[in-house]
Amino acid sequence: MEEEFEIEKIESTFDFKGFLLKLLSYWPLFLISLAIAFGVAYYVNVRKLPVYRMQNLVTIKDDQNPFFTTNTSLTFNWGGTTDKVNTAITILESRSHNESVVERLQYYLNYKKDGKYKKIDAYKKTPFYVEVDTLKPQILGQEINIQFKDSITFTVATDFGEGGIKRLQVYDTKAIVNRNFESGTFSQDFKLGEKIELPFFNGRLLSREGFTTRPGVPYYLSFSNFDAAVKRYKISILQQPPGSSVLRLNMVGTNKAKLVDYLNTSVEVLQDNALERKNLFATKTIKFIDSMLQRKSEELLDVEDELNNFKNRSAVLSLESEGAQLQARLNSLDIRKEGVEQELNYYRVLEDYLVNRKDYRSVPAPSVAGITEGSIVSGVGKIVALAQDRSKLEYSFKEGAPVFNDIDRQIDALKKVLLENITSSKGLINQELSNINRDIARYEAEIRRLPKEQQDLIKIERRYNLSQGSYNLFLSKLSEANLVKAANVSDVLVIDSAKDTGGGQVGPNTQLNYILAGLYGFLIPFVIVFLRVFFDTKIHTVKDVERLSKIPMLGVIGKSRLDNNLAVLEKPKSAIAESFRGIRSSLQFMYKKQGIEGTKTVLITSSVSGEGKTFTSINIASVFALSEKKTVLLGLDLRKPKIFGDFNIDNDRGIVNYLIHDLELPQIIQKTQVPHLDIITSGPIPPNPSELLMGERMEHLINELKKEYDYIILDSPPVGLVTDSLELIKFADATIYMVRQNYTKRGMFSLINEKYKRGEVSNISFILNFFNDKPKYGYGYGYGYGYGYGYGKYGNGYHEDGAKPSLWEKISRFLKFRK
Repeated sequence: MEEEFEIEKIESTFDFKGFLLKLLSYWPLFLISLAIAFGVAYYVNVRKLPVYRMQNLVTIKDDQNPFFTTNTSLTFNWGGTTDKVNTAITILESRSHNESVVERLQYYLNYKKDGKYKKIDAYKKTPFYVEVDTLKPQILGQEINIQFKDSITFTVATDFGEGGIKRLQVYDTKAIVNRNFESGTFSQDFKLGEKIELPFFNGRLLSREGFTTRPGVPYYLSFSNFDAAVKRYKISILQQPPGSSVLRLNMVGTNKAKLVDYLNTSVEVLQDNALERKNLFATKTIKFIDSMLQRKSEELLDVEDELNNFKNRSAVLSLESEGAQLQARLNSLDIRKEGVEQELNYYRVLEDYLVNRKDYRSVPAPSVAGITEGSIVSGVGKIVALAQDRSKLEYSFKEGAPVFNDIDRQIDALKKVLLENITSSKGLINQELSNINRDIARYEAEIRRLPKEQQDLIKIERRYNLSQGSYNLFLSKLSEANLVKAANVSDVLVIDSAKDTGGGQVGPNTQLNYILAGLYGFLIPFVIVFLRVFFDTKIHTVKDVERLSKIPMLGVIGKSRLDNNLAVLEKPKSAIAESFRGIRSSLQFMYKKQGIEGTKTVLITSSVSGEGKTFTSINIASVFALSEKKTVLLGLDLRKPKIFGDFNIDNDRGIVNYLIHDLELPQIIQKTQVPHLDIITSGPIPPNPSELLMGERMEHLINELKKEYDYIILDSPPVGLVTDSLELIKFADATIYMVRQNYTKRGMFSLINEKYKRGEVSNISFILNFFNDKPKYGYGYGYGYGYGYGYGKYGNGYHEDGAKPSLWEKISRFLKFRK
């Protein structure tokens, strides 16, 4: 088994020019990638639905009630426009607001119809609309087919598949229920306006104006989970200009009618909520006054009946002059007393709210009790406004946030001032009440001097007048409250409502898709090629060798297509044969430069097996022999002998026999069919090849051969696997180190570079074998190294090259990404 060569160091180099040429060599990959990318872009573009942006424009006002007075105001407008704008933005973005809009529009029901490539949204594009029964369950996610038979009759159909448990939702309560459905298809006919009561669908279909039913055209309905439907809709809000009270609401989607309705309904919900908050005091006051009027009405009827019965029983029909005067004075005092007691009772209720409660939004209005004290009215209004602000901020902040702490501090400060004012006002009111009670007691003492019938009549009429006065007072307050409520308008004003004016398309951006297709179509193969180059540790070009080592290049040998190693002998006019002749010339120049006379020796080695040592050894020996020089080829790879097979000789005897003194030199030399070329094979594989090659017998063999031959070619083992070649280098006048394109790894140069740097090897040169001079490998070796590959340099008129690969072979090799 071949031993693994350990890569110690790989020099990090990047040939930018070679990388560009390699990119060009992969043009089919770029072409295929771009074709796929543009095909995907086209597929996406033709199937994408148009995307629209709809918008409306609103402003948040700070309208004060035109009937605002200290007596009639039942609402408070502190905080200013800025606060109202921020509150409106927060509400529009809140989940509860979107729930209200979806519920009002019933956007949990989806309408679809067949499009060119797929089913598309058909909201407001169907000849009917569905009135959903929100009190009954509707099946979720199940497609319901609606197909008209004529202008009135239609079929409701759905396929339950294998049946089983299905989820349904009651949209009124949002409750989810489960029901078991049998497998198979359901189908039933109904008429427009007819109530549909099915286990999976409840409601009725009504005709939509402006549309004509088309028999045989299918439409599709489906129900979505309410919460999921709410999540699908989101409004984008922009203040124009920033910080102003003008808001532009935007939505993007594929159905313009759906966007228009959602934007306009969203504003309607916001207006209704704003007006409802603004009318909060008026609504509560009206409710309170209605209850008080009911009580006072009952009291008044009872007293009126009592007065009539008294007059019928007694002869006294009217009061005398003195009694009438006393009654008038007492009536005035009673009304004053009731008003003062109402004020005092209001202060007690307000004090209880401030001391014992945390939610101040329901604090009663001071005007209900007839309180006009400016500090009380202002203080209550500010506390209510702050409490409402706190409630609004709960949409977007959690309890305990700093903004709540700040509001709570303001409320506490107002409470402290209000409680002090309440204490002061209660003292004054109690003093006034004592004075009224004293006057009433004085007049009652005078009444007791009148006749018994006159006293009884005064008491009854006194109660009647008091009830009548209270009833009239509350009736007046009710009128005021209704007037205030009727005069209130929402602070949300629509400047431009959302409307489909024929434009608004913002997508899809098909041009951008094609740009992205071009970008990704180029980038993906670029990254693939870059990663291959970056992580590629193999030698591809002469420049790679030159960057990795200072050892000179002797020549380049092309790729042989023969089944054996006899390239020079079988194809003497081929480019490969010319390459070896060029190497022969370069070796002779080296020998001449070194001043070597007589027999010359050449050692061929490499890093690992498979780089072409035997191929090069045989053909270098062949070119020397063809020049009529006596040449001997020695197979010194004692572990993996190879050279005998190409010459049809056996390996039974060889160098091993000579080294162990089994045979003499003439007995191991074998003649070949080539004149002047002899071969000495390695012989039987020994157990100790390194020791045999290091012995004196090996040196004696070389000396003996030098006496008979002009050239000695040494085919040695790989220097990267064993140390045999290093021991044989001393016998070589020139050493050839084989490098194979797309096979030899860059890290394999570390060992020979180190030996060359320390001077342990000399007169060494590289030969790049199996070279394919194409841009895929960067760029070729060019001129200056023997004859090179020869295709481009000489042309077909000089060489007889092997058959070129077929187109299919080229495609197969390309798809395999040859390394």
